[in-house]
Amino acid sequence: MSVRESAVSGQFYPKDAQSIEEMITHYNRLLERSGALESLLHLKPRAVIAPHAGYIYSAFTANVAIRLLSNTQAKRVLVIGPSHRVYLRGSSIGLFDAYETPYGTMSVDTAYAHMLAERFALDFVPDAHHEHSTEVEVPLVRHYLPEAKLVEIVYGDEAPKHLAEVIAYALADPQTVTVISTDLSHYYPLEEAKRRDALCLAAIERLDITLLHQGCEACGKIGVEALLIAAKERGLKPILLDYRTSADASGDSSQVVGYVSAAFVED
Repeated sequence: MSVRESAVSGQFYPKDAQSIEEMITHYNRLLERSGALESLLHLKPRAVIAPHAGYIYSAFTANVAIRLLSNTQAKRVLVIGPSHRVYLRGSSIGLFDAYETPYGTMSVDTAYAHMLAERFALDFVPDAHHEHSTEVEVPLVRHYLPEAKLVEIVYGDEAPKHLAEVIAYALADPQTVTVISTDLSHYYPLEEAKRRDALCLAAIERLDITLLHQGCEACGKIGVEALLIAAKERGLKPILLDYRTSADASGDSSQVVGYVSAAFVED
């Protein structure tokens, strides 16, 4: 059995499941005490956007989105993120049998992955899957959807329209949900980061691809654009869930990273 071994366990997130459970419990208590998103906790998204930084910085924001996926009872989760360390032409789909997590291995839907690979001419570049943008989402997915199977796509120099075809195909299946992984602006002073990130948030909220290219900076912008294309085609409604920066955790506002989560629901 081929297993996609963890690449950033103990760096971006804790190695042990108990520590992750404690973090999730803490974030959910904060979420429920605030009451700010109480009316949204019943949503059943077909897709979400979530950040992928270290958990101490971005997991509250990611948890808000991925928690909602537990309302769907999906049998399959498609996690899509950008390649940060390997140059990749197009996209690579993980044709592993299982995926290592602090909770034990998570099964990969190999039949579905092979079908997508053939249908959309997706390669399998094993080195590209030692990637944190997708990996950091998986423990949260495993917590909230323990019976679901995983499909992982890592993209590089990819055409958003091509990736949108894959996402639209997944959205047509009610048993499949999609996670698009991205962070926003990197290393600007807080106010400048907020200004740039506001463009990203507005583009997501309006399904506006043109606006997305008018100053939004996101390492996963190709994936976000692909989702906006597919969501518009499928008639999904975007709902912004949470936005914050690394300054909320670190207190350092001199060079921050922005994080957003959003849900895409049937309108």
